[in-house]
Amino acid sequence: MEITIRPATRADIPQIMAYIRALAAYERAPEAVIATEESLERDGFGAHPYYFCLMAEFNGKTVGYALSFFNYSTWVGPGIYLEDLFVEPALRGLGIGRALLQRVAAIAVERGCKRLQWAVLDWNTTAIDFYKAMGGEFLDEWRTVRMSGAALERLATCGGARVSRESGNTATDGLQ
Repeated sequence: MEITIRPATRADIPQIMAYIRALAAYERAPEAVIATEESLERDGFGAHPYYFCLMAEFNGKTVGYALSFFNYSTWVGPGIYLEDLFVEPALRGLGIGRALLQRVAAIAVERGCKRLQWAVLDWNTTAIDFYKAMGGEFLDEWRTVRMSGAALERLATCGGARVSRESGNTATDGLQ
């Protein structure tokens, strides 16, 4: 039994897309996926990637992935958010998910991140138990807030505040 964790490449994009769809189906939201192979390539493999992805191989075959991105806490500093962790169902329980999570944690430590954070659906008791066994801390007092679609567009265009275009921050250069 050999588990290998490696960075994703452009050649992995079709498999990543398949795993995203499989995860969405498992999470009872297959219609929610609007990402495409083109958007995955643009957003993960361009000049300024929004995410990084790791692929898990078991005996030379790709069997799972972890997709993450860097975030920042004003309280503790840099961190990583784990967006997706997926292992093919028939191969769960063999340490593949643990190996993926360990590598994401190692990247966090290597990059000076102070925490690794993610969300899990409240009905996914298998994942909840797995994360507890890994030492995950559940933040029951915090609520996840999301804004997308029309609500995001409305907020972005409602006006009101004067916006300065001069930031001196390369992370926001080019933002309007």
